[in-house]
Amino acid sequence: MPPVSYPRLPGRRPLPEENRHGAWYVKTEIPGAASGKLKGKKVALKDNICLAGVAMMNGASTMEGYAPDIDATVATRILDAGGTITGKTVCEYFCFSGGSHTSASGPVHNPHRIGYSAGGSSSGSAAVVALGEVPMALGGDQGGSIRIPAAFCGIYGLKSTHGLVPYTGIMPIELTLDHTGPMTATVEDNALLLEVLAGPDGLARQYGGAVARPYREALGMGAGGLRIAVVEEGFGHAQSLPQVDAIVRDAAERFKGLGASVATVSIPIHRHGSAIWLPVAAEGATMQMMLGNGFGFNWQGLYVTSMLDFHSAWRTRADELSDSLKNTMLLGHYMVTRYRGHYYAKAQNLVRRLRRAYDEVLARYDLLLMPTLPMVATPLPEANAPIAQILQRAFEMLANTAQFDCTHHPAMSLRCGMVDGLPVGMMLVAKALDEEMIYRAAAAFESGVDWKSLKAG
Repeated sequence: MPPVSYPRLPGRRPLPEENRHGAWYVKTEIPGAASGKLKGKKVALKDNICLAGVAMMNGASTMEGYAPDIDATVATRILDAGGTITGKTVCEYFCFSGGSHTSASGPVHNPHRIGYSAGGSSSGSAAVVALGEVPMALGGDQGGSIRIPAAFCGIYGLKSTHGLVPYTGIMPIELTLDHTGPMTATVEDNALLLEVLAGPDGLARQYGGAVARPYREALGMGAGGLRIAVVEEGFGHAQSLPQVDAIVRDAAERFKGLGASVATVSIPIHRHGSAIWLPVAAEGATMQMMLGNGFGFNWQGLYVTSMLDFHSAWRTRADELSDSLKNTMLLGHYMVTRYRGHYYAKAQNLVRRLRRAYDEVLARYDLLLMPTLPMVATPLPEANAPIAQILQRAFEMLANTAQFDCTHHPAMSLRCGMVDGLPVGMMLVAKALDEEMIYRAAAAFESGVDWKSLKAG
């Protein structure tokens, strides 16, 4: 087992008056090394990340009372780089919601408007960064769970190339979808944190060539000469707000003024990307995260056996699971038992076609551009809301995010405008392991465009 090298206390649950948005699960103070890239930086961890001796709930009542016996690789790297870990942030019930209303600890409120969603499942991480309580946090992303709350809260959230950041010591959902990554108030801090997090740890499966790079070197290169493809199918979904589509198109045009070339392209299969993702997520999560007690079988890496044992008790308390998770498990169980995993297998086969469609465009362009989400933050459902509304608010925003968890391309949400006082997110997608290209464009936009000036409604 990886050693636990930095002393710490178990922390404490915050008082309501210091947690008005419901974003913190545990507050603590774990100083890292005396020097390093993150010296002087405070970092919050999503509460699906192991921090030895500190309570970990992963949004689930069935996990309450569990304290890990290891530090996740990402936690160790933050501390080794001199960062201070200041606590664990609330996440959705086993991370299965794009809305911030399913955690057993209560809803997380949007920093821009109480009573509205902060996005999920990394809801607390986005909120504490947007509130200015920490400059950086870690999130997780299996269907958009870094990028969704980043867009709703108006911060920068990167889902890096699959395997670039080790997932060791983080509660898994589905091995082919699991990502973790940086959520920050600035592009520079995002690149800085990725420099610390990235690279093999000898335990997690890595993408070929996945090593850390000096990502901050890309920040000053500007957008001159960049070739940006605006993906037409990322706009005009049934649930799209016309104001969001208009702001993101306007933001794309702003890149021309920064020296980039911008063209519209068509990738028809993108419209089906979330449908390809669904069997992978529903069947895969049912088999691995739930029936497999989190870790499942057939892979080599670090199994956190204390977590596996504690989590396995969900079977005696299944009535407590969130509606979004129950719905997913019922679908996954039906598909596995009725169709033998056929649709999971078919979806994984289709992922190759989906990846190839993006790669063909990325052979001609440096970046794909589209709205991160088709909407801005929505009102939180009431506690006694109809199940249909609870499920709608959990999954209605996935149309542009989920497919890139399957294809493993790096994708970042950056703030690009406001609709009625709520942030709009624009997503940039690059070739595998080309996070520098995303940072180059994001930094140029951050410094060259007043994002709050792009408004509608």
